[in-house]
Amino acid sequence: MREKSGVKSNMFKGLAKWFETHEPKGKWAWLGSTYEAFHTFAFTPNRVTKRGCHVRDAVDLKRAMITVVIALAPAMLFGMWNLGYQTSLRAVDWPYELGTTASWWYCLWFGFLRMLPMLAVSYIVGLGIEFAFAQIRHHQVNEGFLVTGFLIPMIVPVTTPLWQLALATAFAVIIGKEVFGGTGMNFLNPALVARAFLFFAYPTRMSGDGIWIAADLWGTDAITGATPLGELAAGMQPTASALDMLIGTIPGSTCETSVIAILLGAIVLLLTGIASWRIMLSVIVGGGLMGLLFNAIGANEYMQMPFYYHYLMGGFMFGAVFMATDPVTAAQTNIGKWIYGLLIGIFTVMLRVINPAYPEGMMLSILLMNCFAPLIDHCVVARNIKMRQRRAIVQRKTTAQ
Repeated sequence: MREKSGVKSNMFKGLAKWFETHEPKGKWAWLGSTYEAFHTFAFTPNRVTKRGCHVRDAVDLKRAMITVVIALAPAMLFGMWNLGYQTSLRAVDWPYELGTTASWWYCLWFGFLRMLPMLAVSYIVGLGIEFAFAQIRHHQVNEGFLVTGFLIPMIVPVTTPLWQLALATAFAVIIGKEVFGGTGMNFLNPALVARAFLFFAYPTRMSGDGIWIAADLWGTDAITGATPLGELAAGMQPTASALDMLIGTIPGSTCETSVIAILLGAIVLLLTGIASWRIMLSVIVGGGLMGLLFNAIGANEYMQMPFYYHYLMGGFMFGAVFMATDPVTAAQTNIGKWIYGLLIGIFTVMLRVINPAYPEGMMLSILLMNCFAPLIDHCVVARNIKMRQRRAIVQRKTTAQ
């Protein structure tokens, strides 16, 4: 064991030394951004700043992004397994008898093989564009796409053709992010921009009312059926029970079905301080209040559905935990976060119930509030300034008396 550890230690030391001694120079200096990206991904650079004031913090952008990926892992793993499980129940050419499930490992392996090409396309296209923009601008490559590239395959149908996924990823990175200056400068969530692109460019594949399960390992045709949201939009009661929807053994977007897996990720984000609990809670409260209001009206079966069903169906919880809490596109002030989250929850349920053409609702609600987040913060800050000015005037008058 000592010899193996020594070999590994020497190997890592040798690789670190290679990075330190092979920094591109001369005619290769223009590749500095690419070199820096791979160096910082593999090791913590030993260079320090020489001037200026800086705040030292152990949590940099790379660590924050890796933490989000770790938080997404339970939803990703369950989504892979559920993909194989749902396919085993419905696919005619499944290697087992129709209607019977395969082993846990076989279902997970099936889902892994389906998701792997989508993850590869998302990262290759997205990172390729980001590297190109970094080289052109002579900027460092930021780690923001580590999360975006992981999220995009999780929130789109598994039956999406890879060329459409590549096109949506390119659109999200270029139009939704890089044209505004790159990581930290975008005002729309890039992963949701990719989903919105597919939703409006290829509506037959993103309508939300079809079962997004592949009929075979490499096919792109969905199996006939309906998700719980699609059933409600059609005026029918969901065939799945509340427990099934809580666990996630229902059809839908690959990694959005399991509320339990999503809550495990939420715990990681909250314990590490990466995500805002105010936004998560306010989205849930806003959705619940709107659901209770529709329960009181009760004009149709959709309005009479228990309000908490909205938490269990579609991408409500996934959006509340991983999308609405994006620190770049969300509101920044504490009061603004409450307003921002409440409106997302309200608009999501409103879209689902009033407009059956958009059975999901969460994507459009978050993108809408991304646009209004700066205005919300501006109003909150302006209100605080006016309150302080009034207090200052009152204090002057009191002192003068």
